[in-house]
Amino acid sequence: MKYLMTFAIAALLSAFTLPVSPSIHQFKVKSIDGGVIDFAKFKGKKILVVNTASKCGYTPQYEALEKVYETYKDKLVIVGFPANNFGSQEPGSNDEIQQFCKARFGVTFPLASKVSVKGDDTAPIYKWLTSKDQNGVLDATIAWNFNKFLLDEDGKMIAYFPSKVKPDDEEILKYLK
Repeated sequence: MKYLMTFAIAALLSAFTLPVSPSIHQFKVKSIDGGVIDFAKFKGKKILVVNTASKCGYTPQYEALEKVYETYKDKLVIVGFPANNFGSQEPGSNDEIQQFCKARFGVTFPLASKVSVKGDDTAPIYKWLTSKDQNGVLDATIAWNFNKFLLDEDGKMIAYFPSKVKPDDEEILKYLK
């Protein structure tokens, strides 16, 4: 009887816990141009995911992101996620954001459609990125624009970097060399 109760409790608890998926490759998100970004297509490359904004003090990081992408694109993909969660610093439409990124910084790396990276409407991929219960590695709190998540070739979390860590900082580049 004791065994049956333990089994029943374990089964009940497992029904209420989110499954840990160690890979970002499960996600497909809408791209800024209306297509789909399928993270499964990035198997074999590291992935740097960044929440971005066009009117932020960190916006010049787009230039460094593009340089890192161009330098390491044989083994790295960068995916930008425009978000308007901090100080309304990404108020534009997807078209306006895309035009800004191309004209001002020559961005060629994939950009997702504008999402929310915190709060009740957090995009599922950002729930996964910021929750150890889901990604199996770390919890992170996104406090501002240009937070970065680095994932390995199997889509598993390697590290999280706050806004102040620039894309071309040795803290990030050491994983790409």
